Amino acid sequence: MSTPKATPTDLQDVASLSYEQAREQLVSVVNQLEAGSSTLEESLALWERGEALAKKCEEWLDGAKARLDAARAASD
Repeated sequence: MSTPKATPTDLQDVASLSYEQAREQLVSVVNQLEAGSSTLEESLALWERGEALAKKCEEWLDGAKARLDAARAASD
């Protein structure tokens, strides 16, 4: 039985994840994809979720960098 394509709800739940949660799930997705045992449909759903998770991690890191930059500017 194949896994259906990632739904908007699946991808929306990524928005509520902490950086650590998103990173952990991304590692899991990558491991599943690298195992190569998923069907094409499952792989596509995993890929879509991985893309959403990677974007969320990048947003967290960009936000952290902006906060550090602001703190540095304030101290100068």
